[in-house]
Amino acid sequence: MSVTQSKARIQASIWESIAQSGVSVTAIPQDQMKALVDAIADGMLIAVDEALNEAGLPARQAIASELSVDSEEEVLWEGRPFLSLVTSYRITSERVRIVRGLLGKDRDDIELVRIQDLDIEQGIAERALNLGDIVIRSADPSLPEVALRNVSNPMDVHEILRRAMLNARKRFRYSVQEEM
Repeated sequence: MSVTQSKARIQASIWESIAQSGVSVTAIPQDQMKALVDAIADGMLIAVDEALNEAGLPARQAIASELSVDSEEEVLWEGRPFLSLVTSYRITSERVRIVRGLLGKDRDDIELVRIQDLDIEQGIAERALNLGDIVIRSADPSLPEVALRNVSNPMDVHEILRRAMLNARKRFRYSVQEEM
């Protein structure tokens, strides 16, 4: 479920609760009431996401350069989609790793040198919550296009990924020639 869909469900629930409460809100102008419901929905989404973090799930954004997978590969960023229980992302100095699943795990790796293009997509609701999707296009035959969905601080994560990709290309002396 997308952030927009989650927010819409929460807003509908808030409006329903207000109607069932029996409290008269007719004195409050409609535009102010809508702004209040929007603010409550945003607050609830953030509170639920923080509760998921406290439950031991990886943080939405944890830049952890000091962690290392092995002697050469270091973790540059680790996170998960907003409100997700079953997906996590990790950007290292060599690859992007996507892990899906609660009990059974599916893992996809995209080598940084195979990445051809990076884009950010952000809807208005995502922009308000500082979330976005990072779309990765690669030369990987099994995963030519993948999106890191509902990432917190997408501009920062995009920049971390872009720099890691350029550094990996330098390290492996890999160059890309574009056709005109």
